[in-house]
Amino acid sequence: MLKFGVHFGHKKSRWNPKMKPYIFSEKGNVYIIDLEKTMALLEKSLEFARRVAANGGKIIFVGTKPQAKQVVEECARMAGMPFVNNRWLGGTLTNFREVKKRIKYLNDQEEKMAKGELQKYTKYERLRFKKEIERMNEKMGGIKKMDSLPQAIFVADAKENDLAVKEAKKMKIPVIGIVDTNTDPDPIDYPIPANDDALSSLRYVVGLVAKTIKETKKEPKPAPVQEKNNSKNKTS
Repeated sequence: MLKFGVHFGHKKSRWNPKMKPYIFSEKGNVYIIDLEKTMALLEKSLEFARRVAANGGKIIFVGTKPQAKQVVEECARMAGMPFVNNRWLGGTLTNFREVKKRIKYLNDQEEKMAKGELQKYTKYERLRFKKEIERMNEKMGGIKKMDSLPQAIFVADAKENDLAVKEAKKMKIPVIGIVDTNTDPDPIDYPIPANDDALSSLRYVVGLVAKTIKETKKEPKPAPVQEKNNSKNKTS
């Protein structure tokens, strides 16, 4: 974790006092995260992710700041999970019924375009449909295969993505989250103290979560146990 810069926190002036238990020391006016605490909490988070994946559950990967966008999309796709890497749409979780209608509309329009059913419209109208699909994909392309609420969310920056965290808490959906030294860890069910700014740190942590999910989904499920018939034949 050292070589990925996971241990580097923020400047002292930007710290959140609630992160004190996870701070090892300070160097050059920058807080250093206690990697032993990080490792222990990371393993706890991975174990939770394993349980969700083993039960066929969904975990939304969320990361909307520039350095997190590509990492979140790549890792979520690798894990076969939904993701949000542009602006979080208010109501994604708390008003999922309406969001689901928009997802259905997007999928229907894409299917019509693929089948050539939009060719009957004028060139101007087809261009309008195309731009509409592009805009909707930018907003919800990562969740367009999600037909129900997820069993958990994973935020690559708990402070940056506080709206997603608030919605998850309101809906009683567990939250896994990277918490840097400037973050309040209290709302996060499975906090991972780590550098949430460095690309190398994000790739390491988000990649581990994705890899754990992917490997868990590949594991063969145990065969159902056959109940033995313990009844004995009666003799006359």
